Amino acid sequence: MSPTTRNESDPAPEPDPFSGPDINPEAGIPWPISGRLSGIDFGTVRIGLAICDPSRTWVSPLTTYNRRRIDLDAKYFQELVKKESIEGWVVGLPIHCDGKESQKSTEVREFALWLEKETERPVQFVDERFSTAFAKQLMRPADLTRKQSKARVDRIAAHVILESFLERERNRSAPSTTQSLDDRS
Repeated sequence: MSPTTRNESDPAPEPDPFSGPDINPEAGIPWPISGRLSGIDFGTVRIGLAICDPSRTWVSPLTTYNRRRIDLDAKYFQELVKKESIEGWVVGLPIHCDGKESQKSTEVREFALWLEKETERPVQFVDERFSTAFAKQLMRPADLTRKQSKARVDRIAAHVILESFLERERNRSAPSTTQSLDDRS
């Protein structure tokens, strides 16, 4: 058996949470190649939101949404799609340092499926391992009170999540600057 052939008794390989254009291919919602995206730092109490411009050049923190009831949450996100012309969602997926997912990852995936269904906009994930810590580090020079910091950290984390996604996409589409030895003549 070749090294790439998998035996039926071998465990299935771990899925890559960061691959693929969306989390629910059966939904038939293609990933938009242009338009505004919203970054999400998911929390069970608060959800941080950031947004980018239609050309996906810059990102700005948007707001922190305090979750209420499921019907009110759905209405909020549906109205946000219309108000901000959102074409897709980039949701931070919490991953342990060893690369494995946690119970929180499952909650985020469930939220993302719900969000995609309620807003009819596709969702992609980005590794958010250190987004909140980085957001807190970014806010440190602002000398905010604890209350002010708590109110802003989620939207700054959403900004970090969306910015890292856009950077990843820019790197994917950037032309290669490497050459093979055969190309150098």
